[in-house]
Amino acid sequence: MSLAAYCVICCRRMGTSSPPPKSNTYWKDIRNIIKFTGSLILGGSLFLTYEVLALKKSLTLDSQVVEREKMKSYIYVPTVSLDKRENYGLTYQARKELHKAVRKVLTTSAKILRGPFADPFSTVDVEDHECASWLLLRRSQSDDPAARWQAVQEMSEAHHWHDYQYRTVAQACDPRTLIGLARSRQSDLRFFLPPPPLPSLKEDSSIEEELRCLLASLPQTDLDECIRYFTSLASESSQSLGHRSLGGLWCFGGNGLPYAESFGEVPSATVEMFCLEALVRHSEIPTHCDKIEAFGGLQLLQRLYRLHKDSPSVQRNILRVVGNMALNERLHPTIVRSGWVSLLAEAVKSPHVMAASHAARTLANLDRDTVREKYQDGVYVLHPPVPHKSAIKADVLFVHGLMGAAFKTWRQQDSSEVLSDKVSEDESSRYMTCWPKSWLAEDCPALRIISVEYDTSLSDWRARCPMERKSIAFRSKELLRKLRAAGVGDRPMIWVSHSMGGLLVKKMLLEASQKPETSPVVDNTRGIIFYSVPHHGSHLAEYSVNVRYLLFPSLEVKELSKDSPALKVLQDDFLRFAKDKNFQVLNFVETLPTSIGSMIQLQVVPAESADLGIGELIPVDVNHLNICKPQKKDAFLYQRTLQFIRESLAQDLEN
Repeated sequence: MSLAAYCVICCRRMGTSSPPPKSNTYWKDIRNIIKFTGSLILGGSLFLTYEVLALKKSLTLDSQVVEREKMKSYIYVPTVSLDKRENYGLTYQARKELHKAVRKVLTTSAKILRGPFADPFSTVDVEDHECASWLLLRRSQSDDPAARWQAVQEMSEAHHWHDYQYRTVAQACDPRTLIGLARSRQSDLRFFLPPPPLPSLKEDSSIEEELRCLLASLPQTDLDECIRYFTSLASESSQSLGHRSLGGLWCFGGNGLPYAESFGEVPSATVEMFCLEALVRHSEIPTHCDKIEAFGGLQLLQRLYRLHKDSPSVQRNILRVVGNMALNERLHPTIVRSGWVSLLAEAVKSPHVMAASHAARTLANLDRDTVREKYQDGVYVLHPPVPHKSAIKADVLFVHGLMGAAFKTWRQQDSSEVLSDKVSEDESSRYMTCWPKSWLAEDCPALRIISVEYDTSLSDWRARCPMERKSIAFRSKELLRKLRAAGVGDRPMIWVSHSMGGLLVKKMLLEASQKPETSPVVDNTRGIIFYSVPHHGSHLAEYSVNVRYLLFPSLEVKELSKDSPALKVLQDDFLRFAKDKNFQVLNFVETLPTSIGSMIQLQVVPAESADLGIGELIPVDVNHLNICKPQKKDAFLYQRTLQFIRESLAQDLEN
């Protein structure tokens, strides 16, 4: 039987303990077990108390077995209060020996972490193989940021340690070290203790009711119309929401062609999802984050996160809320204590780009030791997702189009060859769900690659926020503010845009030139790539005006009309501006029509509209959806994009 099994027996509670047999051999064996357990469970700066309650029967265990087990596993013993009536006999002796072992290990850790750095192990009783972990723990608490960073990196690369060494670090490290380890994809998950037990729900309550109570506890006055909309949506019953949530008709610049839902269909989203969407908006207000924390929202969100392990959309919104709360440094201790770092450390290793990117954003906002930027909702670092050994020399920003997304807009083309059942498993595994994160990061590791996300719609029947918030002018100001907070403009940069995203890039650059605090964005822009951007309007906008009752055009679609005054002013102003700044420009344009439903074939952006007036114009034999989705890494579309980025940043990458 293993020592872990013996400890299970040791920790089972008895009603009354009888005096132990008077045997020196017996107590020697018990002390071995207790001392061993004590030496493993104590870390140092984070002091946790564990107690052996009672022994079910006398045990005899060869000391060699103890030593072998010590090199294999770490044992958790839960903390339980002791009844005073048990302070005698076997239980009393067990507690006494355990406390003695705890005091010894506490003295050892104190000497290592606070003693002379030159020789911290000269006066303590530590086995040789334990020195590395203790020394790294000490260095991780150094006053020198470079030394701390190096120590964390060495910890994250340790894959030969014994189990109890990882657990020792988990209990002894400070929050700064813990967050640094979580941001490394190489870190062993044994560095992270399980989150503490969640408080029980109130009697006769449910998660849905708790979410509604949380929303009701937040301030309801002086709110943005968008926040009021989502809050009211969450408070209504699902039956009354049927007329509000008609399905999308076509992902212009996005990732699919969903059909129109019937008017009477009840939306598939649950009330929990509506509550989470409202919480995302509330969490954008710092004072509301304080209210969410005070209500116990971090624990409630954690319960929901665990419950919906198989729902990416639910987990995505939960991580958006926690990521927004992490923008407020005063909440960092609470976020760490609630156990979120352990969950984020696991999520950042996810093969799913969305989950990994949301977790990476939250951890970056928690890391005030090595990160000076703050990443607000909708700004995601695709590369490097964790602290990078080499210096980042330039930025590349990806801006999606109408109905697009920060990740899936930039996936590899959905080729029938790639997704066919006939291809090998190895070929199928090479399919990339986000080529900037996979291909570009590999070819240009010195780049920081950022993708942004913003809400759009094709139909005003799905209006989710006030009309003015959906205009290009409003969105450009909002995105520019978020990008500056993320440090965009501090390095040389390239913009990569698709469809309406290109119009946003043009507007952002014009806006940035008007204020000193944002002018670095213009000064450091080296080049812009436009994938089928309707500089002069889109046929889709013209078509949708004529068949209004088919597409229910939104403000975004209306702004793409050829006769839109705002679009013409934007084009004229930016053309003069780009020529004056001598921006490098590359334009791609589709040549194949795009299927809108099963009946309509339409070339969304014709060549004459995609021509900015400067830069090379390259026709590509793809439709509007696939113009930004290379089929393979060696495809012309990707290789020409890579060439442009390298040439535009040649001098910056060499320095």
